[in-house]
Amino acid sequence: MFLVHEFTTNQILFAFLLTTLAGLSTGIGSAIAVFTKKTNESFLSIALGFSAGVMIYLSFVEIFPEALEALEEIYTEQTAYMITTVAFFGGILLTAIIDRLVPDVANPHEIRDVEDMHDGDEEEKRKSKALMRMGVFTALAITLHNFPEGIATFLAALENPVLGISVAIAVAIHNIPEGVAVSVPIYYATGSKSKAFIYSFLSGLAEPVGALVAFFILTFFMNDAVFGIVFAGVGGIMVYIALDELLPTAEKYGEHHKVIYGLLAGMAIMAFSLLILPAWF
Repeated sequence: MFLVHEFTTNQILFAFLLTTLAGLSTGIGSAIAVFTKKTNESFLSIALGFSAGVMIYLSFVEIFPEALEALEEIYTEQTAYMITTVAFFGGILLTAIIDRLVPDVANPHEIRDVEDMHDGDEEEKRKSKALMRMGVFTALAITLHNFPEGIATFLAALENPVLGISVAIAVAIHNIPEGVAVSVPIYYATGSKSKAFIYSFLSGLAEPVGALVAFFILTFFMNDAVFGIVFAGVGGIMVYIALDELLPTAEKYGEHHKVIYGLLAGMAIMAFSLLILPAWF
């Protein structure tokens, strides 16, 4: 049975710390937007492709089988596979619905460059009510998007430290351009680089909040059935993030082949780490 009392305080704190660090990496994107003049497009393209490779590989090779194994403890093989599959696509559907609820103009995954922050009439931007509204919507959007990512990172880290570290790194890389995307409209809305940095940095707190929700689910409701369903949903969330957000953004920032090289490198390094790192934990 997958129950919270099976985990030590140190394991729970480790999972929460990983989730928090992954979430607050939006601050790195904010710093890039505030303190640099040009986006390093090649680096972001390869890094985002790498992150997508990690997420896709983990979802199909580690997370889906882990969820299936938990459900097979209490259901027949066929029933367990059916539930795992439905939960996996349920995670995809949940993330897609969240994306649809966020207006395109305020979606933090709409691609923006650092250069966008330094162009145009700043006085006019400060006075724009539409851009102020965009800033508010963006704050809401990033919270909605990061919440399920926090649940995914926390549960992965609690189940397997190696898996958790891998997911946290992938989410952190994903959050860097997201921090840029959030900082730009907030800067336009407020005219303040400091506010753009602070709000974008704090928006990452939605992920540790997701971790807290996951912890309370563990405390009161978690068993093999719930774990299998939630974990399969986590796999679906990660696949959606990789296909809908990471890869399109990576393609925008760089050449197609650089994205593919990053993707394959992410998968290969993830496969190697899953062979080597477990001996350290």
